Amino acid sequence: MSSTPRVRRSLSDIQHDYDQGNKTELENLVRAWKGIKELPANDPNSFFTLGGLHGEPFRDQGKTDPNWWGGYCQHGTVLFPSWHRAYLWRLEEALRSIPGCKDVTLPFWDECSDESREKGLPSALTQEFFVLDGKRIENPLRSFVFPKAIVDEVKGTPIIYSKPEGYETVRYPLSGLVGTEADRIATKLHNSRFPNHVQNVKYLNDNISTWLSGKIKIGGKWRGEVFSRFESCLDAPTYTLFSNTTSTAASNASAPAGTHYVSLEEPHNFMHLAVGGFDYPGQGDSSAIPGANGDMGENETAGLDPIFFFHHCFIDYVFWTWQRRQGATDEFSIDAKDPGASYYKPDGVQPPAGAAGLDPNAILGLQTTLDPFVKADGKPFTTADCINIEKQLGYVYGKGSLDAYAQRTKQALFMAGAVQPEGKTLRVSRINRGKIRGSFLISAYATVDGKREYLGTRPILSRWHVEGCMNCQTHLEATATFKLPLNANNTAIDESGIEVEVQTRDTVLKRPSGAGLLASGNAAAATATPTEVPFKLETF
Repeated sequence: MSSTPRVRRSLSDIQHDYDQGNKTELENLVRAWKGIKELPANDPNSFFTLGGLHGEPFRDQGKTDPNWWGGYCQHGTVLFPSWHRAYLWRLEEALRSIPGCKDVTLPFWDECSDESREKGLPSALTQEFFVLDGKRIENPLRSFVFPKAIVDEVKGTPIIYSKPEGYETVRYPLSGLVGTEADRIATKLHNSRFPNHVQNVKYLNDNISTWLSGKIKIGGKWRGEVFSRFESCLDAPTYTLFSNTTSTAASNASAPAGTHYVSLEEPHNFMHLAVGGFDYPGQGDSSAIPGANGDMGENETAGLDPIFFFHHCFIDYVFWTWQRRQGATDEFSIDAKDPGASYYKPDGVQPPAGAAGLDPNAILGLQTTLDPFVKADGKPFTTADCINIEKQLGYVYGKGSLDAYAQRTKQALFMAGAVQPEGKTLRVSRINRGKIRGSFLISAYATVDGKREYLGTRPILSRWHVEGCMNCQTHLEATATFKLPLNANNTAIDESGIEVEVQTRDTVLKRPSGAGLLASGNAAAATATPTEVPFKLETF
């Protein structure tokens, strides 16, 4: 490892240099991506191989057995930040293996920058063509054409995520759902409505910008959505709570009033869905464009869209920012008793088999292997091996939008203006992911000062058939918590005016106001009847 760490810069800064005539860094980045995408599909450094480590194509016993997860990704566990850190390191090593690209470093898409909030994606990720060595080539950062088919062979599940050789990944507003004949027909019809690439990029950028900067106005005061969620996660007091949605959901369910933790995984999920195919709630008709199913919106193929790695590089930058803010750059601990540190189901029932070869009964900790990644010495990566990115992995981050938050003092809020005083917490639970196809959104509304106001949305990055994913089976319940505001005179809002909507790929499930499903206190809360939408609401 070089004594001088390489620097992961903002992609926008690299693109700005290119536009000013300093073209080498962006050209070499494009050259490296072009190189790994052109390697044979079975080459260990090929993008098909590396992108496929996240989910599809499934492998080993998980290829057909629904009791095993055929991918490797960690979601909803304490390994979420560290597993993806090792994943980025492996992809970066592949980029640097391409001739002439030994100094290439993976940039991050700075999602909280003013530019991203106003304009969406850097154009390097969306332009159709790029001039490299005097030749006009298809931009390798925009999409990926499959050199081989991926075939969904999990027994007893609908064949939804099979994709043929020659399939090209897509983003919002397009659809990439082509697993069945009915899907192919519907997708072809849907995509025919969006033939203009330039206009499609505008749809995508507008959607991303709205998700990042979308504001919630309550009692005449503005609050942020995704942007402020990134800020909030930096104040998580422990790595366990910072790392994943399972841990924060459990903590928020029992925390004292006024305490509300946000994990890194939550705003991460938002951006997957913004790129993959969901509109921002409260804008327009508050629904996804019917039929929009981009690859980033589903875990099965998210890793096969190049943007995945620029997105996750930012997530790793946020992770490092949290470490600097909390004084945890050299060490942190994992709470072994936390539900996010195991694969157990909430009721204590063990999962039927292992995930990607892991022991389903294991307690996840600093020494748990981050399969399938190995270090330069050939030994398996663990979280303990990638805590300090500079000393252990040989890179640091360049200038980014959250640098001020690396200080260990409380910073000013991202959004200008005072925050409306908050009252109780609303908890939505008992949403069974196994009953919903694909990713979905949980949104809440309430009557504040006599007006129906939007309280926010929580993203659930899921799969089309969770019955084919062991990790999903052990985390079937989706939950969400929302801080309830007060009226302008600081009185509590009328809880009968609270509404909750679950926006799925297929429909909107609603629990309307006045449904009589709310009760004060943690212990008492009504539950839906079999004929009603099956989720539970409670306030505390």
